Amino acid sequence: MSTRNLHTPIEYLKGVGPSRADLLRKELGIRTLADLVNFFPNRYIDRTRFFKINQLQQNSAEVQVIGRITHIKTVKQKRGSRLVATFTDETGTMELVWFRGVKWIKDALKVNVPYVAFGKVSLFGHTFNMPHPELELVAEYKKSLQSAMQPVYPSTENLTNKGVTNRAVVKMMQSLFIETKGTFQETLSSELLDKLQLVSKSKALFHIHFPENQQALTKAQQRLKFEELFFIQLQLIRKKLIHKARIKGFVFETIGNGFNSFYTNHLPFELTNAQKRVVKEIRKDMMTGAQMNRLLQGDVGSGKTIVGLLAMLIALDNGFQASLMAPTEILAKQHYNAICELLEGLDIQIGLLTGSTKVKERKVLHEGLEDGSLHILIGTHALIEDKVQFKNLGLAIIDEQHRFGVAQRAKLWMKNTLPPHILVMTATPIPRTLAMSVYGDLDISVIDELPPGRKEIKTAHRYDSNRLSVFKFMKEEIAKGRQVYVVYPLIQESQKLDFKDLMDGYESIVREFPTPKYQVSIVHGKMKPADKEFELNRFLKQETQIMVATTVIEVGVNIPNASVMIIESAERFGLSQLHQLRGRVGRGAEQSFCILMTSFKLTHDAKKRLDTMVSTNDGFEIAEVDLKLRGPGDLMGTQQSGVLNLRIADIVKDASILKRAREEAILLLKSDPNLADERNKHIQLTYQEISKNRAIWANIS
Repeated sequence: MSTRNLHTPIEYLKGVGPSRADLLRKELGIRTLADLVNFFPNRYIDRTRFFKINQLQQNSAEVQVIGRITHIKTVKQKRGSRLVATFTDETGTMELVWFRGVKWIKDALKVNVPYVAFGKVSLFGHTFNMPHPELELVAEYKKSLQSAMQPVYPSTENLTNKGVTNRAVVKMMQSLFIETKGTFQETLSSELLDKLQLVSKSKALFHIHFPENQQALTKAQQRLKFEELFFIQLQLIRKKLIHKARIKGFVFETIGNGFNSFYTNHLPFELTNAQKRVVKEIRKDMMTGAQMNRLLQGDVGSGKTIVGLLAMLIALDNGFQASLMAPTEILAKQHYNAICELLEGLDIQIGLLTGSTKVKERKVLHEGLEDGSLHILIGTHALIEDKVQFKNLGLAIIDEQHRFGVAQRAKLWMKNTLPPHILVMTATPIPRTLAMSVYGDLDISVIDELPPGRKEIKTAHRYDSNRLSVFKFMKEEIAKGRQVYVVYPLIQESQKLDFKDLMDGYESIVREFPTPKYQVSIVHGKMKPADKEFELNRFLKQETQIMVATTVIEVGVNIPNASVMIIESAERFGLSQLHQLRGRVGRGAEQSFCILMTSFKLTHDAKKRLDTMVSTNDGFEIAEVDLKLRGPGDLMGTQQSGVLNLRIADIVKDASILKRAREEAILLLKSDPNLADERNKHIQLTYQEISKNRAIWANIS
């Protein structure tokens, strides 16, 4: 069947019509025949076995029975009425029951004609009944495209209420395969099919909807999963190649005085091998003449900031300015203070711009940016305001990029004639499978070792009943001169959930740690920025020993003397958040500890998260577990970017297929970058079709 015919609107398929088509559009997004054929079952049922009524059991399995309707009645209920049909075979009697669509179902039922009834049964008194069965005349059943494994399609309540049952969807599929004669345009090259031993597109589509057996189904699934992931990878990698070829960037040829004198005389410690490797990758990128678009991943405390600073110094040595954008004011100030300290004594002008920068200071900053006397600007979203104009921005670093929208990032481009080089830094380790899918168009660098001298944080899980021993441990650590974080998930008591409220917690800690011997700070999201700042500074200056806080301290606050992190109601936090919070301690030379406090009531997933935290400090391992528990959409907020609206593949379960799809896409584009080769014509056609219909990834920058 030609592709054009698959674009036929769904209402023209036999058995659909305008009102059903409207339902399918609204409920499932099915507009055309192509949408329907790509609407895959989510499970299958063995329809080879028939039960006699006297063999039925009280369980949740779906069964099919052959019998005749002998009697039909309508029974009045409090709201509306229900339809009851007596269904009989030679061994006994059961009831078929409908609570919805009573009138039209009653009109359609035939008495004393053999039917196949399919559904779940339940026992009422001594009689089995089957609510809302799928009914089909035995004569029709024998004629239709039957397979041993019957597909079950995703559905909605609205569809079922309006009579678009699973049986109806199966019938539409049968009509579609009859109309198209089951032949569909191939989308992969014969070379790929042979190399990977994949079945043809037509065979895969037939067996995904009407599998003859488990083996045929497995082959169909593998083929369709590979195809889906292959075209996503093809788009991402091709986009990266086009980006490199077309989007020109500044050429930073010089590694000059600024970089060299800092590296030789001011670097406070020896870089790790991982840091050196990443600096080399960035240097190489900036020399090519194409715009750098690189994601830098590194666990909490792995030293990303110093790598970012070295990249900025390369920009400065080539006569350009650099900027660093952070998601919060606290984090921007912290970067500013750290970089000022590192660059002390060097002739480099650094500015800080946040929402609370005063008008007078802004004026000075704007002038310095425009005449080029200000070399590095650090700040929050304020950096992308229209008023902020650089003389020549050569490098833009974005910290914790998932907290910024695409449009905000794009604004950094507008500051110049040529786009600056972009370095995106994240302390949220991204599992490889996700990085390949979501950031496949970026170059990725990973700092995968911690600086020497960093001790692993010891993590323990304690129940609320152990609280007194936890308090005792806190007192021992404070006596050694250390400081303690206590983090809560909520600010106000939720009526439904019995969580310790932050204020309750604060009061119990103040009771247990009385003044003047102890001082306690409190920080939460409802405080004014100035008050937060005041409390954080008191903690930083060691005027208070305990910081009670909500997750505002999750990102980036650096207090080396804090060595204990206590997380209350830890079962309420996601894995990556627990890992980020744990990273607030362990920044000094002392042994640090993280204690996860929970109640005894824990779900299976919560227990798995806590066990993972206790067993490993490796952010990448944690991210892999998190991906398995939560799925890709939640983890990255990718649902809104539309990258992973996958029809059949699952990037966690199908990681090996994803890896293969990426390898094959890279090989193909190496040998045929424009997909112009005759052998790849099917791939090119499909690629054009997909690119037209589905922009799979909003630009990263």
